[in-house]
Amino acid sequence: MKYLSIVLYVLMMSVGLVSTSHAAKNPIGYVVGGYGDLAIDNYGKCIKTGSWSKKHEIPECGGKIPDADGDGVADDKDKCPGTPKGVKVDSKGCPLDSDGDGVTDDKDKCPGTPKGVKVDSKGCPLDSDGDGVADYMDKCPGTPPGAAVDANGCPTDTDGDGIADYLDVCPNTQKGIKVDNNGCPLAVKIELRGVNFANNSAKLKSGSSDVLDGTASILTRYPDLKVEIGGHTDSSGAASYNKALSQKRAESVREYLISKGAKAGNLISRGYGESSPIADNKTRDGRAKNRRVEMKLLK
Repeated sequence: MKYLSIVLYVLMMSVGLVSTSHAAKNPIGYVVGGYGDLAIDNYGKCIKTGSWSKKHEIPECGGKIPDADGDGVADDKDKCPGTPKGVKVDSKGCPLDSDGDGVTDDKDKCPGTPKGVKVDSKGCPLDSDGDGVADYMDKCPGTPPGAAVDANGCPTDTDGDGIADYLDVCPNTQKGIKVDNNGCPLAVKIELRGVNFANNSAKLKSGSSDVLDGTASILTRYPDLKVEIGGHTDSSGAASYNKALSQKRAESVREYLISKGAKAGNLISRGYGESSPIADNKTRDGRAKNRRVEMKLLK
């Protein structure tokens, strides 16, 4: 059959019924000329040999261009050959990336990421501090691991004291109470007005008992209270002397409270001398105010 096709081709050439085309060289299953060019009949169709079969189809002769990966884009136009089956592609045969984050839709676990947002290999927005809030929404980046955060990625502050829960040593502080850096209420100081001493002495004056008896009553009623008894002086005299005197006065008050039932283990005494004035030491009235005893509630 091959030879018959060639003979037929030569006869047709001689009478002008066929021509040649340079569109392809040495195609299989088609009649070719002396230069390996396709033989084309007067109808513009390629002349097939007797051994031609479907697999020999070529685009120049009306055959369909193959699409090896079956993505709907012919191989000659496919810029991304070998696309997995079922993956949606663009006109170039490349997998779609609908949100433009650099991760194709078939691998994107977080489709619809806003434009410009940095993503990981799965197409999900980065969360550098691992708090569950993506970086582009996180108003408090760098939150320590394990710290509870709100929708903005900021550490929660349940009691609203200004100290984040993960740093708050004293959670559930009542609203409005001032706290220290640990979230604990600032120590409350109570001046024991009416507690006085003999001049340059730690001996309590008789009128002091009224105030101290009431204080002792409170301390015995609330046995878990722990307090500091602080002694203070004015700036008259040497600072070292004033500090020693204030310590003795604080100890004198502590011993009196213990004698009235207060727990010794809950009371400490401390002398501050002239270091914490509350008034002007240059005036008589100011110096009188600075000579005082304070009770400070401890944690």
